[in-house]
Amino acid sequence: MMYDVARETMPREELEALQTSRLTYLVDKLYHNVPFYREKFRELGVRPEQIKSLNDLKYLPFTEKQDLRNNYPYGLFATPKENIVRIHASSGTTGKATVVGYTQRDVETWAKLMARCLMATGGSRRDMVHNAYGYGLFTGGLGMHYGAEKLGATIMPFSGGGTRRQVMLMKDFGSTILCSTPSYAVKLYETIIAAGMAPEDLKLRIGVFGAEPWSEGMRQEIQSKLGVKAFDIYGLSEIMGPGVAIECDTAQNGLHIWEDHFIPEIIDPATGEVLPMGETGELVITTITKEGIPLIRYRTRDITALNPVPCKCGRTHVRMSRIKGRSDDMLIIRGVNVFPTQIESILLDTHGLTSHYQLIIRREGAMDTLEARVEIDEKLFSDKIKHLQKIEAKLQRDIKEFLGVTAKVSLVEPQTIERSQGKAKRIVDLRS
Repeated sequence: MMYDVARETMPREELEALQTSRLTYLVDKLYHNVPFYREKFRELGVRPEQIKSLNDLKYLPFTEKQDLRNNYPYGLFATPKENIVRIHASSGTTGKATVVGYTQRDVETWAKLMARCLMATGGSRRDMVHNAYGYGLFTGGLGMHYGAEKLGATIMPFSGGGTRRQVMLMKDFGSTILCSTPSYAVKLYETIIAAGMAPEDLKLRIGVFGAEPWSEGMRQEIQSKLGVKAFDIYGLSEIMGPGVAIECDTAQNGLHIWEDHFIPEIIDPATGEVLPMGETGELVITTITKEGIPLIRYRTRDITALNPVPCKCGRTHVRMSRIKGRSDDMLIIRGVNVFPTQIESILLDTHGLTSHYQLIIRREGAMDTLEARVEIDEKLFSDKIKHLQKIEAKLQRDIKEFLGVTAKVSLVEPQTIERSQGKAKRIVDLRS
């Protein structure tokens, strides 16, 4: 099912012509309205009239998160403040908050793209959408909220927290779509079981999960436990929020990026060079329809690859692979690059382990060490110590063999790793 058949199946030639038209308009607008970009263009010796095709994108400057912080709060806005109808912002826990503003048209575009996303998963106006993404300055809750309303579905704005009550009302209200982080979906399942209920007591059929990297193993676990078909959704506050890309129900293999609104590139995160289609690198996005704060070549720090092969669903928009990790979340242990999701994939291949884990980084002398602490389920917990030690030894061998890094694996009792109401805290860095 498609929300906007004409745009979602647009022939590539027409789609790229549309992107080019919107890109040239955007470049001219930003050059004349945003001093930050005008200065960047001058530094690179680029004039707006030199940008005539998508191939010219590589001559344009990158935009980084720090640029938003340096121009806090409104320095990158491309329209007068009286045209801004909504503000979202990051928490600012690692520096000044990044602030994004939306015009009325931006809000409407966002809602339409989220409606596309929900329908791509098989959602419809008959669905009851349980939204456990956080509301407030975070974009997750409201982005999903307005998309569900645009689709004509019934939205239930729960946000995070009050998990037991959420489970009770999910049953009473007849929720059919669950939207949350994948780690919170697992917490909801545990709460369902603790309440003496079974997933079959609910009407859930679709799960839309994002806002944190997750592995294919975790998808299988969620699908098995909750009895839903689990879809990966992608977005980030600086670009729009959730709804930039999503998997489709037909293929469930790669996330369609809505290219009539965003131009994706993959670059080498170290050099900034554009990589050929299909290679893995850092995702860079240019927003070509936003009015409030459009961004040119925004470096997302998310590691992925683009797949141009036509999808059997009929959509022509390129697909991105599941986010492997973030370039700034990548662990470097004794010279080896490791992403948390790679370790998660190995852990979840082992029967009896849960998706609750943490990676502890320590420094011993001049050496960094890695410990993977992972919870076991109740059944395995009652097993003999010798068997648990064998599992730990096997996991250590697997991590060494597949990732090339030495890690200590510690199996810990059920319910001993702290649960999150939103994004799970996977990394505990004790080196400082």
